[in-house]
Amino acid sequence: MSSHHIEHVEAHLVGLPLLRPHKLAMHTIETQLTVILRIRCSDGVSGIGEAATIGGLSYAGESPESIKVNIERYFTPLLIGQNPYNLNALMERIDNSIKGNTFARSAVESALLDAQGKHLGLSVAEVLGGPLVDALEVVWVLASGDTHQDIDEAEKMLDLHRHRHFKVKLGATSLARDVQHAATIKQALGNRASVRVDINQSWSESLCIGAGAQLAAAGVEMIEQPVPRHDWRALARLSRHLPIPLMADEAIESVADSFNLASAASAPIFSLKIAKTGGPRAVLRTAAIAQAAGIDLYGGTMLESSIGTLASAHAFATLPPLAWDTELFGPLLLAEDVVSERPQYHDFKLWLPKGPGLGVQIDENQLARLIQR
Repeated sequence: MSSHHIEHVEAHLVGLPLLRPHKLAMHTIETQLTVILRIRCSDGVSGIGEAATIGGLSYAGESPESIKVNIERYFTPLLIGQNPYNLNALMERIDNSIKGNTFARSAVESALLDAQGKHLGLSVAEVLGGPLVDALEVVWVLASGDTHQDIDEAEKMLDLHRHRHFKVKLGATSLARDVQHAATIKQALGNRASVRVDINQSWSESLCIGAGAQLAAAGVEMIEQPVPRHDWRALARLSRHLPIPLMADEAIESVADSFNLASAASAPIFSLKIAKTGGPRAVLRTAAIAQAAGIDLYGGTMLESSIGTLASAHAFATLPPLAWDTELFGPLLLAEDVVSERPQYHDFKLWLPKGPGLGVQIDENQLARLIQR
């Protein structure tokens, strides 16, 4: 039995300005609002985690404000005084008392994994069983909404050897403009880069039938979540008939959702996001379901800072190389971060840090300056 226990839990609402506006179908982000969590243990170890959403409540049923409040009001009493190094017991305790709230749960599980890694002198990937790769290929998202600006941005990333796969955000304008926007970008990049598109649930099934064929003809490789998340039957029908693979993203809001989607053969690709499944260990359960069903994987993001990005990266690194790579570019889009040293990106990949836990430390001055009061 461990004599260690959790002494203190603190959750901070932090505003992180972006280098440029990030335009999605449902929202344009200029400052990313996120929750930075710290769990302090009696042996002097502190674990850190993060929970971010995209555009407040425009993406999911949790917002940064609700995440902070719910961690303080409901999660913290379940954590104080407990052994921080028995993750199974702690997360079972949380599951028995709190329903849903996967974003908040993910921040808690990430912080506990970070603490355990520091306590044992192991990386989070090692705590999760060990990494299969040292680095993850990273897709860059083109979301300025301006075709020429997106092309210039992609060319810069190729020149820097930072990204060679690009995802174009669509759905905020007319269907014809959307298709032309993506097709023009693909034509400009040619065979030097792959192009995928993300609709963020903004098309109907009928619109997607015609647009999907046009996008495939233009050389676009994949369409992410074109229809509303609840309409898994439409996703399944489109997956059977379109000449281009579809990826389920918003449709997966829990591990149970991933099982239901796999059972219905709704999409041949799943986007993995620790926030939507409830943490790094939880996302690996979704990955196992997809692998058993022969579904390819993609490592998604909620535009987290370096803390949440690395929590995802450590989990994804324990899987065989993901067929559709990852989208862990969040720290690269931020004008400011809350860590003393950001992760390393080069040779088209994000490289896992070598230190214990997540491998990053909070910059206390930055955190204090960026806290939203």
